[in-house]
Amino acid sequence: MKKILIPLLLAGALACSCASDTTPPLVYGDENTGAAFEKPVLPAFDELERIATLPDPLEWSDGSGRVKKFSQWERRRNEIMAELYEYEVGWKPQTPKECTKATLQGDTLLVVEVSVNGESITMNCPLKIPQTEGPHPLMIGIGMGANPGSLPRDIFASRNIAIVGFPFPAVMSHTQTRGNEPVNRLYPELEENGAYCMWPWGVSRLIDGLEQVAPQLGLDLTRIGISGCSFAGKMALWSAALDERIALTIAQEPGGGGAAAWRYTETLGWVERLGSTNFSWFKESMKQFEGDNVSKLPMDHHELCALIAPRALLVLGNTDYEWLADESGYVSCVAARKVWEEFGIADRMGYSIQGGHMHCMLPKEQYPDVECFVDRFLLGKDVPTVVTNAPMFEDVDTASWMPWAVTAE
Repeated sequence: MKKILIPLLLAGALACSCASDTTPPLVYGDENTGAAFEKPVLPAFDELERIATLPDPLEWSDGSGRVKKFSQWERRRNEIMAELYEYEVGWKPQTPKECTKATLQGDTLLVVEVSVNGESITMNCPLKIPQTEGPHPLMIGIGMGANPGSLPRDIFASRNIAIVGFPFPAVMSHTQTRGNEPVNRLYPELEENGAYCMWPWGVSRLIDGLEQVAPQLGLDLTRIGISGCSFAGKMALWSAALDERIALTIAQEPGGGGAAAWRYTETLGWVERLGSTNFSWFKESMKQFEGDNVSKLPMDHHELCALIAPRALLVLGNTDYEWLADESGYVSCVAARKVWEEFGIADRMGYSIQGGHMHCMLPKEQYPDVECFVDRFLLGKDVPTVVTNAPMFEDVDTASWMPWAVTAE
């Protein structure tokens, strides 16, 4: 079992040394800056050790030690990514940029055509461009229209932020028929892949297309955000975890398969567990980890969240919907935030959990939490972004789930 106990004072010292190693950037110019790192050893199911608590996101996969400075994080990040690919969603195709062609129909529609192996798919992506002088930040919204996911459009329109919709069915339907989805024409050998691998692939191709037309549209692609809610909240989270060109992620009510940790979810009631999720979204072989076997996963979804570090992440929850497993999402967020803390940038990761409203409808009480992240990470304003709002879970024992981050007794 991977357990490294670090006294709190030492953990603080490591955080300082990591931060002083280099100033963590807010965003990157490449889809995966660590693509050249070798894969870690990925044991077969029967060879995996059981880990009862949440795995240490900063411990090397081979157990040889722990990340000690920020410059090592990209390698560790790619280890976690490899484990998620291998055991949950399948491997994301590496598609050269020259395979994508983008054209504009006025300033209201971006047509992105991706051609591989003599086959093509086309994504018709609605645009909403501010009528002010750019360059404008950009929000990618999961869905069919030019909307910022399920977040209120006025938050973005009032700030002159452009919006582009990601039409996910052009890549893969909500509940795929394996081997018969549009993307399978390009990659027939990837029939086993789950939607949370292939939808993020589509988002990355959309960003490739945006890079071609950004000057015409007056876009600032160093300030790309992404948002979605429910299954689309998971999609936003996975997309940003797998593409480092996204500067801000707002994952609204993502539930199981998103921010919630599979291990902790097994302790709760009627919620989206690993064994009861929609398996068209994942590899069918992931089902072998259901129930007690969840402890055999070498990673968990606090590490999916952590893949976004050092970029900005805000997770929104809604306790009125038990299925979303927001207590598990809370524990996962607390654990994930330790990575940002380690690098001295904890204010780039936040969570806000609120009840008393409909699914995928942002209540007025959460507007300030969203707006401060938008103002800082899309507009570059100097505003505070310490958002850790989940008072209903203040008595939850998070420490016992991350022994690597607490003082040894």
